[in-house]
Amino acid sequence: MSKQNLKQLQIKWKRYIPLCLPISFACAAATLILHIVTKTHPQIADAANRYYGTAVRILTNLLTGWLPFSLAEGLLLFSPVLLFVLIWLAVYLTKKSMRLGVRYLCVLLSVICILYTLFVPALGLGSNTTDLAARLSLNGEAVSAEQLAAAMQWCVDEANALCGSVDFAFGGASSMPFATYDRMCADLMIGYERLHQAYPIFWQFTSSVKPVILSDPMSYTHITGIYTFFTGEANLNVNFPDYTLPFTAAHELAHQRGFAREKEANFIAFLVCIHGENPYTRYSGYLNMAEYLSNALYSADKTLWEETYSKMDPRIRCEMQAYNRFYEKYKDNTAATISNAVNDTYLKVQGQTAGTKSYGLVVDLAVAYYESKILES
Repeated sequence: MSKQNLKQLQIKWKRYIPLCLPISFACAAATLILHIVTKTHPQIADAANRYYGTAVRILTNLLTGWLPFSLAEGLLLFSPVLLFVLIWLAVYLTKKSMRLGVRYLCVLLSVICILYTLFVPALGLGSNTTDLAARLSLNGEAVSAEQLAAAMQWCVDEANALCGSVDFAFGGASSMPFATYDRMCADLMIGYERLHQAYPIFWQFTSSVKPVILSDPMSYTHITGIYTFFTGEANLNVNFPDYTLPFTAAHELAHQRGFAREKEANFIAFLVCIHGENPYTRYSGYLNMAEYLSNALYSADKTLWEETYSKMDPRIRCEMQAYNRFYEKYKDNTAATISNAVNDTYLKVQGQTAGTKSYGLVVDLAVAYYESKILES
């Protein structure tokens, strides 16, 4: 090919291909290499997630954190309109000029590349890091029914002791003492700061959750919260009973800090809550963990479960019964089936082989923490 033909080809290429495509494609390619390497080198994932990932997550949170609403929810609500506009533009520009149509499609492809480039540092690297149990010097191995019972009893005792500081409404459900969700998150930030001081691997920064406006419809999917990596927002379904909200918020904020594995986010949520300043935050942490331990113990040894459950404060048992009444409305439906299938597939693709069951694997970490930190203190 002559230099003249090559130059003409370059000119034609520039007319059809916008600069954003090769740049975004190069970024996505470099990100893919990093993603692949960290799958077999957790130490690299640890460093990349701590520094590069944290920078990306803080930046996205700063860009959207000032908004009084969830940008991710807004995009979801307007997605049908957005999809229509995108298709209309594709048809319109292609009819007007093939060059404009090609450039438009290249821009859309660039957006996809950028989203992947954001996903890996924001959330993807967190699935490839060293297990949290090892980083916190915890055992993290499978546990016996007796160990589950002991850890559950500890959580039950702590929750029982906090009942006097909790306001229980008629019917059993407790109510949060926080006037706003920002105040709830302020107490969670105290917990995160204390956790950071104890374990420097938790890089702390101030952030909050975004209450989902359509929380009631969202409840039919059984989704209690979600971290949207492309907006940097931790979104909270505020329709669920109050005692679940601090724990769920702390869970989504854990994802926002780079902990992608569900069992680890659950464990961090527990630690953050029990290190909070407000008694209700601590109550939320202990009770939610007691429920996870209760489910595991019930499957392992029903007799031990009955003995431990019987020691629960009657007010807490009423709280749990109130939750069951609330959940009955949303229990069985098509939206939940689809949502669970999608989430299960996503978690397995990300290396969490237990899928949606990985949330419950937090009990191994809870038992290890109880035995190493509580019994030895």
